[in-house]
Amino acid sequence: MQVTGDVMVSDEVPVAVRVDRWRRGLPPDAWPDSLPSTGVIWRRDAFAVAEAYRAGSASARQLLAAVLAWAYGPIGYGPWRAARSLAADPQGTRLAYALEGVSGPTPDDVALGRAYRRLRDPDQARLPWLGPGLVTKVLYFVGYRRGVGGVQPLVLDRVVASRLPAKAGVHRPNGWSAEEWLAYLRWAAEQANSHGVEADAVEMALRRGAEALVEGVEVGDEPDVPGLVRLVHQCP
Repeated sequence: MQVTGDVMVSDEVPVAVRVDRWRRGLPPDAWPDSLPSTGVIWRRDAFAVAEAYRAGSASARQLLAAVLAWAYGPIGYGPWRAARSLAADPQGTRLAYALEGVSGPTPDDVALGRAYRRLRDPDQARLPWLGPGLVTKVLYFVGYRRGVGGVQPLVLDRVVASRLPAKAGVHRPNGWSAEEWLAYLRWAAEQANSHGVEADAVEMALRRGAEALVEGVEVGDEPDVPGLVRLVHQCP
């Protein structure tokens, strides 16, 4: 467990980042100085930038850079794609417009769905190279409110989607609609409430189970969510 202020954050693993490459590849105004220069980024680091964004001390472009650095990690084309996303929104106004409903104290599922749709609509706030998985990562860091329960924005990418049971409402490996994402969020909220954990512990448990290739689990099997939740909490 890691602590940022009065917020408890359960990180699964840090992400390795070539900070020098990211700094060189992005516009000078986009890289948040608060991100560690050590070459590793934890979820708590991206959450700190998101908190600064909501408080008005970080820009939408800095928020996007922080999330994309965490999302891409060591992938070589990460800075190049991030630069293209940022170039399409030079003032950060499109992103800020998309996030206006999820930057308040307790965004509900209506606000989350609206923000997702805006970020996927080219006539509103869609940015190049910002696909559905990355959209959910931006919304996760900006909109997650720890300790309040209920429906929370969570990461949905191919790894998570591959481990979701049918009843989670996600029916394809990518290209998810807002309705599918919201169905997954409601399912995760139910799981979190049943097991007394944060909603993102369910996402991290699913991810850890998929990446660990738990013995005896085959393609098409529904995951043992309680067991995976225990797994993620047993890890340092």
